[in-house]
This record gives sequence, structure tokens and C-alpha cells, in this order.
Amino acid sequence: MTAELVRGQNHALDRTRVEIRVAAGGPVIAGVTLGGADGRLAGPEAVAHPGAPRRTGVEVPRQAAAEHRIVVDLDALPEAVHRVGVLLALPGGGSAPSAFGAAAAPSVTVTGLDGTALARYTLTGLGPESAVVAVELYRRQGAWKVRAVGQGYEGGLRAMLHDQGLPRAADLAAEIEQAVGLGPDGEVPAPAPVAAARADSSAAAPAAPPAGDLPTSAHRMASDAPTASAHETGTGPAAAPEAGAPPTPPTDTPVDYRHPRRHTTTSAPPDPAPSAGPPPSAPADVPATTDATTPPHGPVPPDGPPVPVAGDAVGWSMEERLYHQVWGMFEDLARSVAAYRSAADFARTRLEEELDEALADPRSRLGTAADAARATARDRHATLLARARAALDRDLGQLAAESEVVEPALPPAFAGWDSPVWQAHHASQERPMALRLGDLHLPEAPDLRIPMLVRLPLERGLWIDSGPPAQAHGGRPDPGREVGRRELGSALTDGPPDEAALRRLAMETAVALAARLLAVHPPGGFAVQVIDPAGGAAPALAPLVESGVLPALPVPGAPGVASVLDDLTRRVELKQMAVRHRAVDALPPDLDPADQLLIVHDFPYGFDDRALTRLRYLADEGPAVGVHLLLVADRAGAREHGPVLDPLWRSLLRITPVPDAHLADPWVGHAWTYEPLLAPRGSQVVRQTLERAAAARRLP
Repeated sequence: MTAELVRGQNHALDRTRVEIRVAAGGPVIAGVTLGGADGRLAGPEAVAHPGAPRRTGVEVPRQAAAEHRIVVDLDALPEAVHRVGVLLALPGGGSAPSAFGAAAAPSVTVTGLDGTALARYTLTGLGPESAVVAVELYRRQGAWKVRAVGQGYEGGLRAMLHDQGLPRAADLAAEIEQAVGLGPDGEVPAPAPVAAARADSSAAAPAAPPAGDLPTSAHRMASDAPTASAHETGTGPAAAPEAGAPPTPPTDTPVDYRHPRRHTTTSAPPDPAPSAGPPPSAPADVPATTDATTPPHGPVPPDGPPVPVAGDAVGWSMEERLYHQVWGMFEDLARSVAAYRSAADFARTRLEEELDEALADPRSRLGTAADAARATARDRHATLLARARAALDRDLGQLAAESEVVEPALPPAFAGWDSPVWQAHHASQERPMALRLGDLHLPEAPDLRIPMLVRLPLERGLWIDSGPPAQAHGGRPDPGREVGRRELGSALTDGPPDEAALRRLAMETAVALAARLLAVHPPGGFAVQVIDPAGGAAPALAPLVESGVLPALPVPGAPGVASVLDDLTRRVELKQMAVRHRAVDALPPDLDPADQLLIVHDFPYGFDDRALTRLRYLADEGPAVGVHLLLVADRAGAREHGPVLDPLWRSLLRITPVPDAHLADPWVGHAWTYEPLLAPRGSQVVRQTLERAAAARRLP
């Protein structure tokens, strides 16, 4: 089934040799940029265009035309290429339009070599732009995906290539235009209306509907921060048609103004430019109140986006599809907020520039003219902010609707403790692919929680920071922080938690994570060991001991530390030798084959130099053979050991027992607020889960 993409949405590709088919309402130039991991172009050789149509793995057309086919062999691309951007530009001259807003919206379809459509994107919402990055194919963890970009440039090819870091962008833009040489003799006419010529009506290229009907998502990666020119053209997340926009195409050429996958209750939307004449009518062969194609994502309500469906992502199993869907939501939220923040920064910068300009001349600083200039600048600033916030709110509404259907469908390993799946949970015979550690959210959307999933088996250890949260040291205020604190229930008091409360809460978080790991692994496939030199974790460890997961409370003092570390070190060494010599069956019979989770409470209390060396060895070598580390520690308490522990801290994933903004995403670098997973107030779900896990392990 063809994926219908909206701006910012991505879709995984199941093949590496593809065609990119472009359909436009008039002649356009098509090209390809080959960017590195940061999205920047190394030089002119990184652009395939009509003057140089062939690059390694890519071939583009040699002339401007209304329809194009671009061939891409992703396997043949150089290793340094991580992004393949498809650019479209208007040739200019002759009778061709000078802006994309003056013609029907172009569409781009990614297909297999056999013509099977994989993903389609219609570039709606364009106005005065004469060049646009339509889609990009990008490499992520060894696999390729396609993303709908739709980033337009009023400055044409020169501005586009300059924005991607190409040296001497103006020279290459002139070379491309000269190579096309579009004139009266070489012009390729637009194709006839496609409404009646194609069996699949969704393949038509609809023109731009009003901006209010479009779901808007963030459309740039971290290294592609929008420039001022991009905002000035109105192509960012808050884009909306301005009065006096270019006129619509003549009404003798039928244009379908409806989204190809959406119902509509009117025959056509209002014209974005009221002065341009009446809106064109919809094709006669498609009813105005229904869609000619079957929605790919469940039922479609009238005048609304497709209803979200849980598991609407790629994957071999429902678990894998939900995993990819959750992280897709995370990416969408990251880029939507990045687009909003970028637009807000641009609005603020523009306001400062206009105010500086109004006050630059001492002779005009006072009086009604200066007051009017300042008022105009502030009004323009407020308008830009309102547009950006409206676009963000649309994105947040769609993500919230998706979260409402995804959260109840999550399996136990992905679900929160308040999910009903835990009430009827039984031990599985297969290890899950990921585990939920907590929730993530951003200040712009404090009520929208994205599950934080990590792959299993754990490739790095965990560190639950029992020290004061970053917010206490002057971190960025987070409106969702107090919300999260209230949701933690009785674990926290009304005021800030003191040192003892933080340590207790950190150990309760560790026990809850251990219970989750035990529950989602096959019976006997996971075990827990604890080091508690001071014996202060006894209350938090009670559920583990009472359920039988732990035979007894850990031995306090240095003997207890040495005993557990010696046992686990021996285990790691034996399993490494067995794997190295392919003799896993030769392991001693007294060696428990289950994966091990070592919980170290109040680290580094009770550790000498020898114990520290063994702990670092377990942190480095243990995950590969099923021994995982979970530290409960305040880093400030380890200062007496100096920098010797710094590599250990850096090797662990830090989480906190209270909401704290300390995690950053790899795309745009947002500071995400992490919230731990704790059971609801008064719930016995963790204790019951441990009892079921212990009972399943005792069964023959």
C-alpha cells in the first residue's frame, strides 16, 4: 500500500533501487543533492543536475519537463553519502510561471523499479518559492527512509544550494540554468488533465489546499536549521497564503484541490487569493464528498486527518511496528518543536532589527511616526508567533490523537504501570525487543508523553541519579515538571524531596525496573543480584525478598560487595571463553544461564580500589554476555575517588527518580524532561508482577 506522506513524515524503504517520479503542472528542473551525515554538500560534484546528470548511484533528466523519472541506486552511493535530496526548480523565462504557487502543486512518488509505488508526497502550501527540496532519502542505522521535506526557497536554486552549505552556490545555479536552456523551442508542454486519464485518482497532483487543512510537521533535521530566507517566504510551519498571492490556474484545466487521502465536504476549498477569481471545480469523475481511494490508516472522518491506528509502522510483528511508531512520534515531536522554536527565534530577531531600525535615527525616535513603527513591528511579531503556534498546535493535536490509540495497545514491556495489560500479564517465552524506562516530554507540550524505549538486551548500564536534580542547579524551567511530580503520587511530598527521600525514591525506581525486566523475560531467563553495603535499601527491596526473587537481603559491608563482584566476574570470564571457543555447552552446571541484573545501592559506599576495578570490568564486558549494571548513586558522593570513575559515568545511561530535563535527542538537541516509571499511588502492581515472575520461574 502506498504511503501518503505529509510534510515532515518519514517512511521506511524496503528496497535500495528506486525511481523517483515527479509530476508537475508545468516544466520543472529536477536534480539530486548528495549530502553527508550533517546534510551539507561537499562541492559541485555532490549535485546531479541537467548539466551533470550522472553521479555515482544517481541519474537525473537532462531537460526541464512536467514529468520526470530519477533513478537512484542506494547501494551504489559512496559511504560518505547519508542524504539524497530531490530538488525541483522552475526554469524561468518564456511563459513558465515564476513561482510554484502559480501552478498546480507538484507531487513526488518513490517507486520500485517495477513501478510499485512506495510513498507519495504532494507539495502543498507553496507560494512565491521558485525552488524546493521535495523529499529526501536518508540513511538511519544501516537502513534507508524517505522523508517529505517541502522546504521552499524564494531565492531559487542559488538560495537552496547556499543553504545546504555548497561553496560558490551561485555559480552552480547559473550552470544548471544554462544547461537547461529552456526556450520556446525546447519547452516541454504540461500534460493533459489526469483526472480521467489515470485509474488511480490518488496519483493526480492536487493543487495546494488552504494551509489550515494541512497537517504540518517539522521538516528539517538538526543540521538544517531554517534560515531567515526560508521564514520570509512563509514556507515554515506557520505558512499561510497571503493576500495577493499568484492567481490559480485557468478553470479549463481541472485541478483536484482535495487531499488525495482525505474526505471533504465541499467541492473545492476557498481560493487562497480572493481577488484571483472563483475557485476551480473538482474533477467531474470524483464525488465531492467522498474519496476515490481507500484510506491507508483506517476510517477518515469528514474534514479531518486520517484516524490514527496503533501499529501503523513498518515491522514484521505488532511489537516491532509499535516500537517504530513510538519512536516516529518522538521524531515528529522533536522536529515540530524545533520548527516552532526556530520560527519564534526568527520572529524575535526580526522584531529586534525593526525596532533598531526605527530608533536608529535620533531625529525620528520621538513622535507619532516612531510610535507607529514600533507598534507595527510588535504586531508583525505577534502575527508570526501566532502562526507558528497554530502550526505547532495542529501537530500536537495529531500526535495527541495518535498517543491516545497507541498507549492502550502497547505490550507489557512498552506499557506504563497503570496499563491494564499488567493485570492479566503472564510470562512470555520470548524476550521483547525493547523496554520502557520512562516517559519524555518537552516544555511546549507538557501533557504529551512519549514512551522512552531502549532496545534489549541492554547495551549499556543504567545509572539512577539519587543526587539533586538539575533543576535545582538553575536548569531550564519546565512547565511539565510540577505536573510530573504530582503524578508520582505519595513517593514525593508537597515540597522538594530531601536527600533521604531522593535516595529512597531512586531505589524504588530501581526495583520497579528490575520487576519489569523479570516480568517480560521468559521464566528463568533473568535474575537479580543486589549490593547494599550500608543495608539502607531494605524497605525498597522488600518486594523482591517477599516474592522470592531475592533469597534474602544482601550481605552488608565489604564482604557482601566482594562476594557478588567475584561471582559475576567469574561468570563473565567463563561465558566469554565459552563464546570465544564456541563451547557454550561446556559451561559449569552450577552457572545460572539467566541474564543477570546487578543493582548497586548507594555507590560508591563500601567500594575499595579492587572492587571499583571489578565493577568497571563488569560495566565494560558484562553486557555482551548478559550481565547488566544498574547503579543507584549520587555522583557528588564519589568525588573522593577523583576522575577515575569518569569513564564509568560516561558509559552509563543516566536516568532520575524525579522528572528532570537532562536527555537530548540526536536530531535537534532538545533538552527532554525524563519522568521515571513508578506505580500509581496505592497500587500493588509491582509486587504482584514480582510474585507472578517468581512463581513462573518455580514451575517445572
